[in-house]
Amino acid sequence: MELIKSVTELIASILIFLGSIIAVISAIGIVKFQDVFLRSHASTKSSTLSVLLTLIGVLIYFTTAQGLFSVRLLLSIVFINLTSAVGMHLVARAAYRTGAYMYRKDDAPRQSSILLSSKEFNTTDELKSRAKKREEQREKLYYDIKNYRAEERKQHGDKNIEDLEE
Repeated sequence: MELIKSVTELIASILIFLGSIIAVISAIGIVKFQDVFLRSHASTKSSTLSVLLTLIGVLIYFTTAQGLFSVRLLLSIVFINLTSAVGMHLVARAAYRTGAYMYRKDDAPRQSSILLSSKEFNTTDELKSRAKKREEQREKLYYDIKNYRAEERKQHGDKNIEDLEE
């Protein structure tokens, strides 16, 4: 019985340790990545995997050490795994819709990575100008599609052209 208890404590300790290592790696990713989307990816992985491993380790430990099964802990595992991905998706979607800076390979200097380094001097003004340029491209594409649809309706004799103004 003592051997089983020590093995389960070892497994719980390993899970908690792995969860903390993944959280540290994720924190480094949040600091080093360049844009909102890459950072949100790093933080979502942390909140799902590292919290999952840590809480499963805690659940195993308390189940074997005290003989108590915590329903609250199990519900928190389910709740965190369901809500963290959805919440971060909404944050990334809002960032995309507001025209947040999105890292592209052609924006970076040659032979650089997606990580920030001391060699890169991307100022806030440069990032804003790139985001503004992409927003202008999106608007141009939107109006080109809108004008194309208007021309199609005119050619096919649609008399309700005023609907296109909305």
